[in-house]
Amino acid sequence: MALTDITRVEIEKALEEYDRLGREAFLTHYGFRPARRYLLVHHGRHYDSKAIVGAAHGYLPGRRPLAAGEFSGGARHAVALLKGLGFSMAKDPSDQEPPGHDELLRRITKLTVNRSAGRPALYKPITLLWAMGRALRGEPRLTPWTETEQALTGLLRRHGAHGERPRPDYPVASLCRDGIWVLPEHSGEVPTAHGDARLRRWFAERQPLGGLVEPVHDLFHRSAVTRLAVLDAVLGTFFDGLDPAPLLADVGLEEPAGERPGAAEPWIVTAAEYERGCRLIDQWETGNEGKRDTRTTHRPRRSRAARHLVLLRSEGRCENPRCTGQPADVTDRREPILEVDHVLDLALGGRDHPSQMVALCPNCHAVKTRGSTREELRAILLRVAAERHRGVRAGARPLR
Repeated sequence: MALTDITRVEIEKALEEYDRLGREAFLTHYGFRPARRYLLVHHGRHYDSKAIVGAAHGYLPGRRPLAAGEFSGGARHAVALLKGLGFSMAKDPSDQEPPGHDELLRRITKLTVNRSAGRPALYKPITLLWAMGRALRGEPRLTPWTETEQALTGLLRRHGAHGERPRPDYPVASLCRDGIWVLPEHSGEVPTAHGDARLRRWFAERQPLGGLVEPVHDLFHRSAVTRLAVLDAVLGTFFDGLDPAPLLADVGLEEPAGERPGAAEPWIVTAAEYERGCRLIDQWETGNEGKRDTRTTHRPRRSRAARHLVLLRSEGRCENPRCTGQPADVTDRREPILEVDHVLDLALGGRDHPSQMVALCPNCHAVKTRGSTREELRAILLRVAAERHRGVRAGARPLR
């Protein structure tokens, strides 16, 4: 077996067979998986480079096709052979470094959307929230185009407040180019999210399986802090002046279920997760300094992620060191009766940040708000919030 025996003639025969059978049947026949990194480009079409080389070996006189495990498809082997024969190569657009929490938030808050009507089009935000809800519920990351089209068409009709047409192909094509969405069975670039008939026809003909790139889906599924921080960013960036509650309920991200630590997530937070969450909140706070919810002009915007971190940090107990006993009862969801409070009012310059927030039982919250000793208690709580904030970031358990 020698790859160097393969010539352009054998490669072109393999390409002809690929075109005749179609990608899925070709890969199945020769026992290869879709390319994870390199694609062969020929006459404007993209091919799985390693599979093509393996099949081409079978066109040599007296030789058989090579199995995937018999040679390398990397840059120094199959790819080098193809380049040496004059073929062009491209990297699979889904081959990217997994985005971390900070990069994920940056990509989403910097999404390019159509603003020709003077307001941001909601195609991509609605699509993201739908996918986020699926990830939260543990549903499959990739869905057939018929399912994606049906779900997003309905959501765009019901919640497209800025003249959006029920066209799921627009946001999916655009999110693919943003590096947030992937169509794994399709080689090469997805058409740009412009035009009309051509884009619609492209999706109708290919019926692509698709969904969020795996690292993003996994972050949304396993990290409530990331999920809530992204939700804060999406709503604050694209839904200003709108009531997102009906949409959030429709996609399964309604506030009560989205915020609560709940039985599915234990009352514990690691130092790394707490640190990442605070960093995302810092970004959100910087980008929204002085901004208010225009639906209630006197109410500053508030972070769901910050509230979630404080509840986890509290481990389900009132953080007032002078608490005489929080209610022994629990909510209908079997959760402690706690209220997250800003020690310094936001309207008076306080921060929407765990370092200035505490979890209080109703009794302590009432004393802090209306009690005759409230100023003394506020000073204590501000110190406690700062200490607990530092303690969790350092990996220490909160002081009792």
